[in-house]
Amino acid sequence: MRVLVKDLREHVGKQVELWGFLHWRRDLGKIQFLLLRDRTGIVQVVTGGQKLPLPESSLKVRGVVVESPKAPGGLEVQAEAIEVLSPALEPTPVEIPKEEWRAHPDTLLEYRYVTLRGEKARAPLKVQAALVRGFRRYLDREGFTEIFTPKVVRAGAEGGSGLFGVDYFEKRAYLAQSPQLYKQILVGVFERVYEVAPVWRMEEHHTSRHLNEYLSLDVEMGFIESEEEVMDLEEKLLQEMLEEALTGAGDEIRLLEAEWPSFPQDIPRLTHKEARRILKEELGYPVGQDLSEEAERLLGEYAKHRWGTDWLFVTKYPQALRPFYTHPEPDGTTRGFDLLFRGLEITSGGQRIHRYEDLVESLKARGMDPEGFQGYLEVFKYGMPPHGGFAIGAERLTQKLLGLPNVRYARAFPRDRHRLTP
Repeated sequence: MRVLVKDLREHVGKQVELWGFLHWRRDLGKIQFLLLRDRTGIVQVVTGGQKLPLPESSLKVRGVVVESPKAPGGLEVQAEAIEVLSPALEPTPVEIPKEEWRAHPDTLLEYRYVTLRGEKARAPLKVQAALVRGFRRYLDREGFTEIFTPKVVRAGAEGGSGLFGVDYFEKRAYLAQSPQLYKQILVGVFERVYEVAPVWRMEEHHTSRHLNEYLSLDVEMGFIESEEEVMDLEEKLLQEMLEEALTGAGDEIRLLEAEWPSFPQDIPRLTHKEARRILKEELGYPVGQDLSEEAERLLGEYAKHRWGTDWLFVTKYPQALRPFYTHPEPDGTTRGFDLLFRGLEITSGGQRIHRYEDLVESLKARGMDPEGFQGYLEVFKYGMPPHGGFAIGAERLTQKLLGLPNVRYARAFPRDRHRLTP
């Protein structure tokens, strides 16, 4: 029966059978050392007189577990038999034991199908999986229903820009840039909904913080009085996500030497107007109407210095900076907000317009044709409740939590302006 590397301590002095990849090898003639890697860790194997295959070959090893202070983890397996399950046919383009995602990003991404096997390369994905697990668990407990919305749509959730067009039989369709319109409709069914799914943005950027396809963690909740309730829920949700990551992927977090954030009892909240005043008057930054990447970074530093936290809500965005469905205020602001983490926006959300007439008026005011949104608008004729929600970019959150130099390392097979493979 197979034994995993993480369980070897329980089998000292006993014979075990290991299945895994040949991570590294060293042949000293009469004695040979190799490292065997499985999904739980790496162990040293000692053998002799073997014809060892190339690294990354799949192996089955039978041997006795012994204590060895010089070996990784303080244990080694003295092999009695090694079976090659599937040999590597050629050397890997990157030496997996020496992989370092800071060193050669283009090479690591080009050969992602094999470089992901490296411990540091796969660690962010394990952390992200734990974050998503915590996301689902908290929302399930709070009475939310997971939904699954179309990813081929007739129109974009935020207008006509940033859309990838596709041919859909005799019609023109688009890849969904957000499940926003559908999750609002489904609030009228379940009241509280969430979705974990990819979305697409056709933006010409090529930066360390943007992807053209990313994993969106979407939440929408009905019968609310204001966007404050949505922010309150997000605070509790994020806290559980971070706790689940520490519990379920603590080894990976330590491997990457990540500076894990503490979570405040209440995340500070600044209005957009006050944030711009601070940037101009206190930080001397000539900010425009919208907050640039540099403005967000400075606000992150400000929150850290003033409140000792990595988290900051910016609220009451102007109508011009929010989508058409954001609930407006009489003073020209909205009930929309962003959440910054370490100076980077990881969430956009707010309360939505829930009355049919107000939505039509908002579309027309922005020069958008309500006819293109009829499938969405129809439900608002039937008593939609006050509601709101937000979306978290999973890769951005993972990147900032782990201090990754590029968001692409937080996705198994990233898609950007120039990358369609692997």
